[in-house]
Amino acid sequence: MTEDFSTTGIDTIKRFVKTLPTGPGVYRMLDEAGTVIYVGKARNLKARVTNYTRYEGNSVRIGRMISATRSMEFVRTETESAALLLEANLIKRLRPRFNVLLRDDKTFPYIVIATEHEAPELAKHRGTRRKKGHYFGPFASAVAVNRTVTALQKAFLLRNCSDSFYAGRTRPCLQFQIKRCAAPCTGEISILEYQKLANEARDFLSGKSKAVQDQLQREMNDAAEALDFETAARLRDRLSALALIQGGGGMNAKSVAEADVFAIHHEAGNFCVQVFFYRAHQNWGNYAFYPRADENMTDTEVLEAFMAQFYENRTPPKLVLLSTDLTEAEILKEALSTRAGHTVRIETPKRGEKRALVEHALSNAKEALGRHLSDSASQRKLLESMADTFGLEEPPRRIEVYDNSHIQGTNAVGGMIVAGTEGLSKKHYRTFNIKSKDLTPGDDFGMMREVLTRRFTRLASESEVDAEDEATGMPDWPDVLLIDGGAGQTNAVKAVLAEMNLPRDVTVIGIAKGEERNAGRETFFMEGREPFMLPARDPVLYYVQRLRDEAHRFAIGTHRARRKKEMVKNPLDEIEGIGPTRKRALLQHFGSAKAVSRAALSDLAAIPGISTAMAQQIYDHFNR
Repeated sequence: MTEDFSTTGIDTIKRFVKTLPTGPGVYRMLDEAGTVIYVGKARNLKARVTNYTRYEGNSVRIGRMISATRSMEFVRTETESAALLLEANLIKRLRPRFNVLLRDDKTFPYIVIATEHEAPELAKHRGTRRKKGHYFGPFASAVAVNRTVTALQKAFLLRNCSDSFYAGRTRPCLQFQIKRCAAPCTGEISILEYQKLANEARDFLSGKSKAVQDQLQREMNDAAEALDFETAARLRDRLSALALIQGGGGMNAKSVAEADVFAIHHEAGNFCVQVFFYRAHQNWGNYAFYPRADENMTDTEVLEAFMAQFYENRTPPKLVLLSTDLTEAEILKEALSTRAGHTVRIETPKRGEKRALVEHALSNAKEALGRHLSDSASQRKLLESMADTFGLEEPPRRIEVYDNSHIQGTNAVGGMIVAGTEGLSKKHYRTFNIKSKDLTPGDDFGMMREVLTRRFTRLASESEVDAEDEATGMPDWPDVLLIDGGAGQTNAVKAVLAEMNLPRDVTVIGIAKGEERNAGRETFFMEGREPFMLPARDPVLYYVQRLRDEAHRFAIGTHRARRKKEMVKNPLDEIEGIGPTRKRALLQHFGSAKAVSRAALSDLAAIPGISTAMAQQIYDHFNR
């Protein structure tokens, strides 16, 4: 759909209005470059889009959006709630600059009691729910999940091992010895009794905690009366573990079994949405989001847009509590109920315990936004000081720091971390597996050359000079490269960049460790300046040290992960056509990859799932 770019935005919109239907749907506004700048939904597409053809009554943001519009696209939907879900999906995928954007699309961890196996497994879970079982959550942090899983193991003695590990046991593992598993793998407990423990854990996480605790209390008393003190002590420990779970959630809810609580606060043109998760009457943690929105928008507008995106890939609970009323609460309720498969209630409580939960979330939103603004101000001040110290024209918006890690050239990796006006931006971290076969082991210069060449070749081909991340505002191109090294390393980096003839200048700063590698004695290297040092208490020195150390930590961590992967690599992984199923069949039959390598061709072909051709391929691989 091509438009005459000389026309105004209103004229463009007027032409589309003539042919629009009156039913519900989603519309997209596109700018001159064909980029989607806004996604909206409507109960009546014709009436909604007609509003954009009026000159008066629009906010500055809407006026700018209309002026930039050069084309529109439309999708009809059956209902307005379906339009709401589609709108949220498109906003998260396209990230238009005039929409409210969820900056941190965080995936929250869950606890799953997997029921595919006869002995259910208790585990932490993230992502798509592929396992058959009962899911409980979300939890606000991995720490909270790990703490809860550990307590549940103590309370219900459920296994957390994989099915393959379970199948290979001939004697109980360490988890049985430290009283965190009942060891159904070796028959220490019958499958029927173990399943009873799994059902108790499911009931506890579903909110029937008092019934489970009362039952354990009765069993403990009965065991004590029967002078079975060992059993009584074991039940006492299980009760203590349950009390630990219930007491570790901070503010709990007596009258609310399951709810998500949203509170929004704005200050200085910034918004914070604080989300609390209550499950089984317990507080399972909270998380603060800072959505990107126009400062002239109301709390209601921001919260409405935020919630549609928040639940785009999450299952809503039965109750959602809000700090402010929504104008389209009924539509959102219908959409969430459709997504969840059960009725979802949306309330803005005015009194009672529910209001207390909302007030608690609201106070946390205010405090979190205050800390966020303070941190942002401190970060901006640091970047301004950095510009003064290193003679930059303006404070850097994107700083990239590089480091390499290897052991005598093996498993070599390069790491890149990124920092900007919001501090460290882990979303933009990158790792580079060193691929060149011509490098001398330990050639740091050569490794850095490869990393920078790959980084900037791709950047130059994929990104415009002034492009930036729509969600975070982080530029794609760096203003400063911070290199861990002295004059030689710094000059090598500048030579690489000069050879590439980049479309914009990038300042290169080398930081060499001081005498005896003492922090505070670093020497800096820049083009056009003599090597210099900073005062030991200079905040800029401390900031640069933190960036260098973070790059070092990231590179070493990546190197160790790669080295660990190489150490546990199975020779069967090198054979084309051997996937997890065939690999499992071979290992279960022969016991080890070494035994497979010694097997006769006829023995390989006799295994179910291994064809004659595949057996020949395996045999040839080990007997070249």
